[in-house]
Amino acid sequence: MQLPKPLYCGTLIKRYKRFLADIRLESGEEITAHCPNPGRMTGLSDPGSRVWLSYSLNASRKLPFTLELIEAGGGLVGVNTHHPNKIVREAIEEQKITALNGYSSLRTEVKYGEKSRIDILLEDTNIGRCWIEIKNVHLRRDHLRSKGLAEFPDSVTARGSRHINDLVDQLKMGDRSILVFVIQRMDCIDFKIAKDIDPLYYQTLQRGIEAGLEVLCFDTDISLSSISLRDPVPFSAH
Repeated sequence: MQLPKPLYCGTLIKRYKRFLADIRLESGEEITAHCPNPGRMTGLSDPGSRVWLSYSLNASRKLPFTLELIEAGGGLVGVNTHHPNKIVREAIEEQKITALNGYSSLRTEVKYGEKSRIDILLEDTNIGRCWIEIKNVHLRRDHLRSKGLAEFPDSVTARGSRHINDLVDQLKMGDRSILVFVIQRMDCIDFKIAKDIDPLYYQTLQRGIEAGLEVLCFDTDISLSSISLRDPVPFSAH
């Protein structure tokens, strides 16, 4: 997935009210940018951090700048939670995810459950339907000198638990359901659920896996021009 061009470099002054971030650009100008991330962004909100932003020419936007990348742990971390859907879709279309090959059609934002929209729905007359929910991962709490453990979620997510239950309902209908975790950083080789942050999400996922829910996890290759799916990352269900 290509990032918008150009990206503007700056220094984070503060992130607040979840969706706002004050930035000092390299020019010295101070601006307020949209922060497209509803989580706590633990370890990614330190004042003084180097950041990169995109700029929209849409005159109707109140905040033309959008926070895209932040430097943490010596590398780039993607903080835009809208990107994983695009990253996974591109990987599926390029047949880079073997477990998802063979389907003849791909649709996005299809209504399912009581009030949900699936990120990606794969369909094929012979294989059937595959419902795919995609989650952004950026949390790393272990010591930076260790090999690297990514975790999800970084805050309580009732919406995430609801999505798992909706996916299980599709399993009961004879469909296939998959939860894909996309780690938007390059310094993690393992992944687990942060059950101390959201015990309900952990428990709901355990029940989902027992019911047949599949879980895939990948890290990403991140540069100042693009973000793409890289390698599978081991997932510990316990």
